[in-house]
Amino acid sequence: MIKKAKVGIIMGSDSDLAVMAEAAGVLDEFGISYQMTVASAHRAPNLVHKYITEASQRGNKVIIAGAGGAFHLAGVLAAISPLPIIAIPIKAKSLDGLDSLLSAVNMPPGVPVATVGINAGKNAGLLAVEMLAISDKNLEEKMIAYKKKMENENKTKGEKLEEIGYKKYLEK
Repeated sequence: MIKKAKVGIIMGSDSDLAVMAEAAGVLDEFGISYQMTVASAHRAPNLVHKYITEASQRGNKVIIAGAGGAFHLAGVLAAISPLPIIAIPIKAKSLDGLDSLLSAVNMPPGVPVATVGINAGKNAGLLAVEMLAISDKNLEEKMIAYKKKMENENKTKGEKLEEIGYKKYLEK
């Protein structure tokens, strides 16, 4: 039985889980269903193909993909599926994640992949929410409230800094 979920989250290795969990946490916060798995474009290409060809059966509307190194996972998914793909380049042991970032953003014409920053799982989750909110008024209202909350938190921090000065602010 295929688990139904609005968002698919796939990572090349379980070592990527901490970053991918940030995306899942955002989806949890907004009450969006997701399904999460591990399948490497290089070590398990058949699993990746099965995963993306079954995405619509799972009810996926957006896919979040994360991997490190030679990050081909998002591009492979985007080549096969009409669904929007959000890439999270993962910082690997070499090159501080720049290899992953450059692999994700350098897609050929006709194979778009939305790419967030290195290890930016939270932003990938938020981008997925915004994509889904295009056709979901309730989700759009939740996103507006989320952004308002961020603004209020930022304002409070600015007021506190102005009130006590930077030295005391840094002490806390």
